Order: sequence, then structure tokens, then C-alpha cells
Amino acid sequence: MTVARKQQICVDQTPYYHIVSRCVRQAYLCGYDAHSQRSFEHRRQWLIDRIKKVASAFAVDVCSYAIMNNHFHLVLRIGDNTKWTDKQVLMAWLSLYSLPTLCQRYLQGDITDDSELKRVQKDVAIYRDRLCSISWFMKSINEHIARKANQEDECTGHFWESRFKSQALLDERALLTCMAYADLNPIRAGLSKSLSDSEFTSIKERIENKQTDLLSFGQGYNDLPYFFKSYLELVDQTGRIIRGDDHGFIPEKMPGILNELNLNPDTWLDELNGYKTFGFSAVGTVQQLKAYSNKTKKNWSVGIRIMPVLE
Repeated sequence: MTVARKQQICVDQTPYYHIVSRCVRQAYLCGYDAHSQRSFEHRRQWLIDRIKKVASAFAVDVCSYAIMNNHFHLVLRIGDNTKWTDKQVLMAWLSLYSLPTLCQRYLQGDITDDSELKRVQKDVAIYRDRLCSISWFMKSINEHIARKANQEDECTGHFWESRFKSQALLDERALLTCMAYADLNPIRAGLSKSLSDSEFTSIKERIENKQTDLLSFGQGYNDLPYFFKSYLELVDQTGRIIRGDDHGFIPEKMPGILNELNLNPDTWLDELNGYKTFGFSAVGTVQQLKAYSNKTKKNWSVGIRIMPVLE
């Protein structure tokens, strides 16, 4: 049964969410379609460009991404735009959509009537909410790509499945696991052999560009809660495990970030593999899943349970 989005997105519990959007009927988002003998590789850049453009307008940060043949992964953080001025909100919305005439006049300094100003402020409140909404963030991406793909394919109809899938990441450990899962998708799929040649992933972008506009790593208030060097070592080691041994093992020299975040090295791969099936609404400890269920007013939440480090 479909679950209302308001029961899946709960900023009070966590600002971090794992998003997956998939094409209908196994249509090709990207890659080479042997049946039609057509290449859709250029669509990967379409998607990257649109994600970056939408993220630049919204109060939503991109933590990681992976663009696959018929779906893509995003790990997002919902931000706060309550301190944006009314003009900042309108300019952000205008970068993606058109504005009503009154709002355009407001930006030009052509509003003097109180009743008109109140109507503008109502519109601003609507846009402010939308600009920190994952639903509107994904709508702005998927509708744009669907129109371009349908135009290129000379067809009409749905390009994406009815709704994107979302998972709440309830703590730093869940966030780390999910980001690693997204960045390792090309390696898991056998499309690349190393992080440096994992095309159209956030990990490759971060390796090649230190000035990326993705959410930064570090210890600042608005940063991801770990250092990039530790994260890179962890993902690289995990990628070697996935390729070299189907059963998996953790090398003795596995980066200490697992222990720093109270993750159990013995269950790391199992937790990473848990993202294969997108039937989970949240990821966290048993206590966190219960709290999430209470906050979203659900009797229970199906989730991936993160196991703590054994004492």
C-alpha cells in the first residue's frame, strides 16, 4: 500500500534521506540499449546538470549520487531556508519556474499596495515550503528529464515510475552506510573496477574536484560529520571486498571510521547489502526506528537495523 510522503519525510527526526528514482518498463535512462541499438549515455550528463541546477535553488544539499542505466540514487540533506529574505525565495523559485505577475512586480520594487503585498507574501510562504521539500526537489528533476527523454524518443507518457522511493537515514552511521552504497553502485554492477573510473558518481566527482558543490566533509556545523580521507579509504576498501570475494571480509586495516561511528565491522557488508531491497522506510537502530514510527504516526516501520560495535 502506498504510504503518504508526509509519513516518510520527517525533518524533526532526520534531515538525511536516500532517494531512488527508476524508469518505467525498464526503459533506458542511460547506457546502451542492445535491443534498439541506441546509446543514451548523454542522458547521464542531463541528469547531473539538472540535479546541480535544482540543488543550487533549493535548500536541499546533495551528499552523494550515482547515475545508473535505468535508475539513479541520491542521498540528500534537507536544509533550512527560514532566514532567506522574501526576495531570495522568489529569485530561487524564478531560477526554475515562472512567477506570478505580482511577484515579478515585487522584485522590481513596484508594489506599494498593502493588499498586493499580502498576496505576494502568501506566494512567498508557498515557495519557501516547496524549496525545502524533497517531493518538489524530485519533481523539478524528474519532470524536466522526462520531457527531454520523451522528446528525444518521440513518444509521450510516463518516463519514471509513479513515485520516487525514499528512506530516512536516522543517524550518522546510517548516513555513512547509504552514501557508501550509492558511491559503490557502478562497482557492484560490474560497470567499473575502481572509484576513479566510476563515472557519474559523487565519489569520482569528489576525487577529481576539491571545489565540488556537493555537501562538504569536515567538522563544521553544515558539513558531513566525517572527514573525506576516512570516507574515501572506507569506500575504496569496501569496493575491493565486493569485487574480490562474494562472501566478503573486513581487512584488519579497515579505516577506523567504523569504530568512530560505533559500526560493527563484522556486519558492515550485511548492512551495506541491506540497501539492495528498497522495502525499508528507514535505517537506524531499533530505538531510532521506534521513535521514527511514533513521530510519523505509524504503528511500525520496516527498517534496516544498524548493529552496534560489540564490546
